Amino acid sequence: MNTSIEHGLSSAEAAARLTKFGRNELASKPKDPAWKRFLAQFQDPLVYLLLVATVISFVAWTIERSTNPADAEPLPFDCIVIVLILIVNAVLGYIQENRAEAAVEALAQMATPQTTVLRDGRVSSIATAEVVPGDVIILGEGDTISADGRLFEAASLRIAEASLTGESLPVAKKVAVLDSVKALGDRTNMVFNGTSITQGTGRAIVTSTGMNTQVGKIADMLSQTEEEATPLEKEMDNVSRILGVAVVLIAVVVLAALWLLEGFHSLDDVIESLLLAVSLAVAAVPEGLATILTVVLALGVQRMAKHNAIVKKLSSVETLGSASVICSDKTGTLTRNEMTVETVITPSGEVRVTGTGYAPVGMLVNVDGSEVTAQSHLRREVERALAAGALANNAQLQRGSSAGKDGADGAAKGGAAKDGTAKDGAGTWEIVGDPTEASVLVAARKAHALESYQSVERLAEIPFTSERKMQTVIVRNAADSAQLVAYAKGAPDVLLAHCSFIEVDGVIRPLTDEDRANVLAQVERLSSQAYRTLGQASRALNVTSLGDVPGIQKDASGHIEDIADQSELIEQDYVWLGMVGIIDPPRTEVRDSIAEAHRAGIRTIMITGDHPLTAARIASDLGIIRADGTDGAGSGLGSGADGADDAHGAEAGEPVSARFGNALTGDQLDAMSDEEFQAAVQQVSVYARVAPEHKMRIVNALQKQGNIVAMTGDGVNDAPAVKSADIGVAMGITGTEVTKQSAKMILADDNFSTIVAAVREGRVIFDNIRKFLRYLLSSNVGEVFTVFFGVVLAGVLGIKDPSSTGVTVPLLATQLLWINLLTDAAPALAMGVDGQTDDVMGRAPRKMTERVIDAAMWADIAFIGIVMAAVTLIGIDLYLPGGLVTDPAVLGVPHDEAIVQARTMGFTILVFAQLFNALASRSATQSAFSGLFTNMWLWGAMALSIVLQLFVIYVPVLNSAFGTTPLDAHQWLEAMGLAAAVLVLSELYKLVMRAVRGSKMQAK
Repeated sequence: MNTSIEHGLSSAEAAARLTKFGRNELASKPKDPAWKRFLAQFQDPLVYLLLVATVISFVAWTIERSTNPADAEPLPFDCIVIVLILIVNAVLGYIQENRAEAAVEALAQMATPQTTVLRDGRVSSIATAEVVPGDVIILGEGDTISADGRLFEAASLRIAEASLTGESLPVAKKVAVLDSVKALGDRTNMVFNGTSITQGTGRAIVTSTGMNTQVGKIADMLSQTEEEATPLEKEMDNVSRILGVAVVLIAVVVLAALWLLEGFHSLDDVIESLLLAVSLAVAAVPEGLATILTVVLALGVQRMAKHNAIVKKLSSVETLGSASVICSDKTGTLTRNEMTVETVITPSGEVRVTGTGYAPVGMLVNVDGSEVTAQSHLRREVERALAAGALANNAQLQRGSSAGKDGADGAAKGGAAKDGTAKDGAGTWEIVGDPTEASVLVAARKAHALESYQSVERLAEIPFTSERKMQTVIVRNAADSAQLVAYAKGAPDVLLAHCSFIEVDGVIRPLTDEDRANVLAQVERLSSQAYRTLGQASRALNVTSLGDVPGIQKDASGHIEDIADQSELIEQDYVWLGMVGIIDPPRTEVRDSIAEAHRAGIRTIMITGDHPLTAARIASDLGIIRADGTDGAGSGLGSGADGADDAHGAEAGEPVSARFGNALTGDQLDAMSDEEFQAAVQQVSVYARVAPEHKMRIVNALQKQGNIVAMTGDGVNDAPAVKSADIGVAMGITGTEVTKQSAKMILADDNFSTIVAAVREGRVIFDNIRKFLRYLLSSNVGEVFTVFFGVVLAGVLGIKDPSSTGVTVPLLATQLLWINLLTDAAPALAMGVDGQTDDVMGRAPRKMTERVIDAAMWADIAFIGIVMAAVTLIGIDLYLPGGLVTDPAVLGVPHDEAIVQARTMGFTILVFAQLFNALASRSATQSAFSGLFTNMWLWGAMALSIVLQLFVIYVPVLNSAFGTTPLDAHQWLEAMGLAAAVLVLSELYKLVMRAVRGSKMQAK
């Protein structure tokens, strides 16, 4: 592949290969062309009806023009206007769908998977789509493999290939050349795109990408399936269907009423009645509801992404706003994840390490603050302990993009590179890998502990796992007679069990029971101070070749069998060197976020792999539990648990102190019956030393108790619990690709506060959906009631001329369609991006069984619809000589002239009533005047609607098209006064509702 296993490809070569081979992606289903997506906007039964009515109207105009040209209109205005409105409606729908699609694609880019590669001699993370043949990819536990490749390094590497080969168990991988051509499942020296690493580490050279991979070759078998509609989308479809059926029935009733009350005396009567009925059906059903819903969700999710919460599926927003429990990991989520070694304890004493963060700037000082001298035994012990921890390490430390190779410390090929220098302000230091491991690497650099290990070569690794809780590497140091040495780090109590010796003042002697007790006492002391503890040990193997280790097993070709399966041969008779205390302080903003979640009825639960004392201390500091051990601000209306730390730290599952008595360990959970477990989950908010099965059990228990559970995770072991939670949340920085794929949301900053902010945003989005639904449905119901009662009461209101025959309707079909075009799309979209108008975090989580449009909202919709119809019909009645309340100015005006004036008034009142309704619909409880000018998009949409309505009233050609006539100042005052009644009565309605709610709260 013309690459280098030491340096990888150069950036220039990688760019050239990307151009040659293309992006590392599977071919996707081609998008429909723009013309087809535009025509799809007309695929609606109601539009078909309207088109049929338009054709009939055109035929009628043609007949009338041929038989009675003097009275016929010069152009078929009804047909032209309806067709134009349909086209404009289709254009708006097309634009909205494109915006939603663009927003979703942008989200997909934000959640794009990453791959760790070696380029220009530097380990870095790149977008998986940019991986090219010849790249050296770095493999670690939890990664999803991004391309097919040939292994050249593997340490206890096991890969789940069930998705490709059907093999149910993870496959052990080796670097040895195969003795013959093998089937796909037996190619043990290859890795394949789409499979995931369950254990170990390795490196491979990419041999094929994209459609040339094994997965690409069978891509036709992996055809994409259509996503199932979300509960919200299903409910919207159901509402549209119900409303559609209801309006069609009303349209039929209107037709029947027209026929029975007035009779059809000509083809014009039939055409006009049919147009009115169909137009009423089209106008009353918000055809663009699904599109507006998608756009609002997509724009809301984009806002979340800007605040570091990347929601992978729009449907998750609905669930997010309903969360009642947040189960959170500790490290990096509740804490800063800036792991820093602050103390080192060796058999000779304790020293402090100055400096914070990942910049290797600091020094060793005694407990009293004095500098540790370079000649002391204590200094040498500290250096040996830190060197052991840095060598048994897979993290990388590097300074920005300018540091290059000399700025990188790596253990993948033998520990330390050149010791870089750093000064305050010299640049940003960054890590690749586990933060706990990186903290030891930084401390070793501060102590200059790696200066004697420049020529170290790593030969083998027994990797850390959550079950083993320790890691061992075997290295050769050319400066030390090429002897092999095993270095180990891990939970102190676990590592102690593998130690037989201890080094004190430069002398190695047997490890006594008293020594063990002293070490464990120090672990307990540091843990009670919220330190994570990590022990270090070493063993000289007294051989120059790994194959010379007594008892080592080899295969038929002489290759050493997987060293991890022979760990007992290496991990024995270790020399205890010491341990470090690592601190990860809580995030300052998290305490306020936990209190905010509690106010919103959301319970916060911490689940961590750390020591129970450490977990309880951090939980107490953040307000998850109180200092007396009882639930604190974090315990809301639900109950919950989850999260998970990397368990490199101390293992001491003793009962916690009386002060922190509310933390349960995995061992304690195992000892409980199902009933006790359910009770514990309902009460306890801190869990420590838990295994993956505990997380699953906790999540399931919470869900059985009726909670909507959000669960965070980063490691491969977290993936099952993350996937089973209602809202799986993966860490964007430290999370593995497996966990990210299992999650519904990714935190770009690994911060708990981001989860709470996302919940708030989810509630705001859901409120906005209810806002535009309330607005659209109440406005459309107002149109239906206006026409229905205008037909039924035509004689009473003066709409029907007693001296004439034929059909007279309150509003023309073109006017109804214009109202629908003018007031539906733009204001509804503007309301969909409205800010927070109600205190969304001051109420309990919404239950998933709760309807989007509940009984109270239907009552609100009906009330506004009736008011809207009433003021519109009053405005029409004012300008009809035979009406109930007739303006004296129209007395004696011929009915043909008066009906045009009356319809223009009703038409205008209905438009402005709906615009006033837009202001009123921003909240079901709060006054419309609260934050009146916070949504300038809504004001812009209203201004556009007003301008277009003025055109229809004052432009002569549009007067003919829409059957309107200009209005004078007096008429405008009347129209605005009647339209404003919608806002006034809505405010009174809200006032009554607030008073009723207040009385109910006082009664409780």
